[in-house]
Amino acid sequence: MPHEIVLLPGDGTGPEVMREAVKVIEAVESTFGLKFDKVSYPMGGEHWLATGEEWPEGTFEACKAADAILLGAVGHPDAVLPSGDLAGIGVLFGLRFGLDLYANVRPTKLYPNVRHKVHDGFKQVWEPGKVDFVIVRENTEGLYTPTRGFLTRGGVDELAVDARIITRKGAERVVRFAFELAKTRNGAPGDGKKRVTCVDKSNVTAGCRLFRKVYDEVASGYPQIQRDYAFIDAFLQWMTRSPESYDVAVTSNMFGDIATDLAAVLQGGMGMAAGGNIGDRHGMFEPIHGSAPKHAGKDVVNPTAMVLATQMMLDWL
Repeated sequence: MPHEIVLLPGDGTGPEVMREAVKVIEAVESTFGLKFDKVSYPMGGEHWLATGEEWPEGTFEACKAADAILLGAVGHPDAVLPSGDLAGIGVLFGLRFGLDLYANVRPTKLYPNVRHKVHDGFKQVWEPGKVDFVIVRENTEGLYTPTRGFLTRGGVDELAVDARIITRKGAERVVRFAFELAKTRNGAPGDGKKRVTCVDKSNVTAGCRLFRKVYDEVASGYPQIQRDYAFIDAFLQWMTRSPESYDVAVTSNMFGDIATDLAAVLQGGMGMAAGGNIGDRHGMFEPIHGSAPKHAGKDVVNPTAMVLATQMMLDWL
């Protein structure tokens, strides 16, 4: 029975890197005798500019029925919705919420001979083998929810509110996901210990205090895995200085979004960084870089992140 994969190339350089993903899938088919039915749908800012819709009707249903989803990139500078959001962002949130993709999984691994851009030049700063950790980010709560809005007086937007939602259910399942992931790994490169680091700001916010409380409750069921704690600001420093100390880190939505972009620097940049949006029944995989419209059509972008996202998808399947 073939696996059905929905391809969402998206905007800018998304279609270019998606072509490389298809080559990988076809190579797997020919090498291992597997079969994948690949169906591509337009979506994003460019599609919105041409049609007035972010994606064709029925695309969400196709994604829901598929075994996995591959996403290229979303965003066009001229495609801005009346709400102020970039056209196509609603597709991402629609899939995350609609398919309940609660765990955003972003591996940070430095491969040999990959240099990193530091001080306006490419250098070998971090050592391969000492950078191999995963950040698991809660993907359906926190600051990235529809619980937001403006208070308008006299036709002027004077107050904007973004509610940060942290629930016991949301925290429990993403923390458990992180511990289950740690069971399958080899531990932190520095000492070989399996470890899950709770990254929060529990010294300030109530939501983080709930997140840490739930973390401790879940961690008690995994005595073989070491507990670790860090406030988000300190974690960003320690992650950069001593990445070998980390195995799996788990955190809330916006903290994880920011931390994983910085973590990409340790592995050579966004062109080397992939991620998976995973739920109990569905998975969507993507490079974490943007659409880079200024480079579109030039065939100059690094497709490695898309290739690694495809690998993540195949491993998950």
